[in-house]
This record gives sequence, C-alpha cells and structure tokens, in this order.
Amino acid sequence: MYQAIIFDMDGVLVDSEPFWQQAELAVFPRYGVELTLADTLKTQGLRIDEVVKYWFDRQPWENPNLAQVEAEILDTMVEVIAAQGQPMPGVMQTLDAIKAAGIPMAVATSSPHRLMETTLKALNIQGYFNATCSAEHLPLGKPHPQVYLNAADALGVAPEHCLAIEDSFNGVIAAKAGRLAVVAIPDADHKQDARFAAADYRFDSLQQFDLERFT
Repeated sequence: MYQAIIFDMDGVLVDSEPFWQQAELAVFPRYGVELTLADTLKTQGLRIDEVVKYWFDRQPWENPNLAQVEAEILDTMVEVIAAQGQPMPGVMQTLDAIKAAGIPMAVATSSPHRLMETTLKALNIQGYFNATCSAEHLPLGKPHPQVYLNAADALGVAPEHCLAIEDSFNGVIAAKAGRLAVVAIPDADHKQDARFAAADYRFDSLQQFDLERFT
C-alpha cells in the first residue's frame, strides 16, 4: 500500500520529550521566564526557534538574544541525548522489519540537523535511513508540511504513497497537509486528545506496528 515510510524523530524514535522539557526548564528561568512542566507541552512538536519565540512573545526578556537562548537549549539537548538517548519501544524491531522488506525510510524532524545526527548516532540507527531531513533551515517547521515533502522527494516517492509516523498533533497536521498517511503514537499526556482523530491510524507504541498491514 505504501512505498516509503517517514519517521518523525522526537517521541517516535527516541523518548526525547523529557530531555526537551529538562532543557527548557533549565534555560528559560535564567531569563525570567516562568515555566511549569505542563507549559512545555504547549510547544510540543515545534521547532526550537519557534519554542523560544513563543515564550519570548509571552514573557519577553532583554538579554541574551533569541538565537543565544536557542543555542543554550540545543547544547543541553545534544549533551543529554548523546549520554542518555535510547530507542523507543518497538523501534529496532520496526526498523529491522522495514529494512528487510526493502522499503525506503527517511527521518523528517523539526529538530536541528546537529541534534538529528547526534540522536541517530546515539541510537546507532543511521544506517537504516535513505534520507534524513530537518526543518531547521526551512521558512516554517511543522505543522507546515515542507519537511515531509522534502523527505518524500529525497526518497523519490510521491507523498501520497508515503506513510508518516508521528507523536505530536503538529506533526500529524504537517504530514496530512503534505498528503501523506499518518500513524499517530501520542504520548501519555496526549492519549485522550481528540484531535488525533485526524490521523489515519493510532497506536500506543511502535510495538503495535505490523508491516503487513501497510504493504
């Protein structure tokens, strides 16, 4: 049914959301931004520059500039992922099954390219992917579909013949806007979010992924 499979990274391949929360809660309060753990969920799935602007617009600070705050958060993330990053449940079995079937795979993430490379290396899964695409330098990150369109193009497969695997609502909207089918795997904080009805399929984890259902 689908000729290629494109994975989001954060929350799909690696349980990085706690690390993002940890980094944001460490960095933002240095500049007077009052954040709770629940607040960090409001920006899930957004690009880091968009997260920083989101909080700057609501709780502006004088110094440093936004780019420096982004760099601080990214530096923290790279360090933590390199030391602690582990594949999400079902990731290795899923990647092995897709690779054995000869189906091309890509990564389409809102995370910066540097963090994407660090993550794939930490998980030792670089060799599974025919293409890796970051929205870092695109005009817009998810929920804009461009990073998914770029990934499909890199694989040489029309978007409507691609299956995306996502954990965030922003990611689901990005994939659907690009005409991809979507598997949604919401995290524990979003399992009851009715908006995920927009996805074509919904799993609790990649352990439920059955390749025969999609090929």
